[in-house]
Amino acid sequence: MRASCGLVIFLPKVLIMDEYSKKLIIWDFDGVMADTEKLWLENRRQMINEKFGLNWDFDTTNKHLGGMSDKTKRLNMDKLGLTTDDEFWKESMARDMAVMAKGFEATPGTEDILNCREIKQCVATGGIYSKSVEKLKTIGFWGKYINDTNLFTADMVEHGKPEPELFLLAAAKMGELPETCVVIEDSLAGMTAGLRAGMTVIAYIGCKMNNNPENIKNIRALGVKHIFSTMAEIKDFLGICKYTFDKI
Repeated sequence: MRASCGLVIFLPKVLIMDEYSKKLIIWDFDGVMADTEKLWLENRRQMINEKFGLNWDFDTTNKHLGGMSDKTKRLNMDKLGLTTDDEFWKESMARDMAVMAKGFEATPGTEDILNCREIKQCVATGGIYSKSVEKLKTIGFWGKYINDTNLFTADMVEHGKPEPELFLLAAAKMGELPETCVVIEDSLAGMTAGLRAGMTVIAYIGCKMNNNPENIKNIRALGVKHIFSTMAEIKDFLGICKYTFDKI
């Protein structure tokens, strides 16, 4: 409600984050900046079934391996009795690079947020550095929005997602406190890491594999309150982009 010249005006209530409380956006890549998580999981699914004679479907693979670094995937597979060697993961990388060579597109609306000047932005991904650079090059973001100063990868920390180390590293290197950071994630492992880091977590469910009632229920069970299916919704929620790189 706002009073003006003796009149009382009722304004609609819009959910917008306090623009002055958040200083850093931390992006995940796979399943957020591009719909690629499904590509890598499908490669792992095929290899697991080939090597171990199993019949995992995509949902089973996502349940055990979704949103995690290859290091964490390997540990989880060990716990399931699926022991792998270095050659398995070298072949995994080779298959991923072959898929990447075919190309993929950035999530629509991502650049509209990356182009905002009034807030710092970085990427903290469960991928390794070399692969992450190639993924960013594929969608044209490397050197334009992301470079060596604001890319943080799983091979930079001891424990990957769902542990908070990667997000805490990103915040420290970018010169911000955890409570001033917003994490945009698609996976339960990544959201868990963001919450454990003490950051505000945004769940992006725009990718088909994540936009279903069961996954949304699981997201809410974690305690994540901000769930969006488009980048436009995220941009509106953040309340940013008053100043962009093309309007300096």
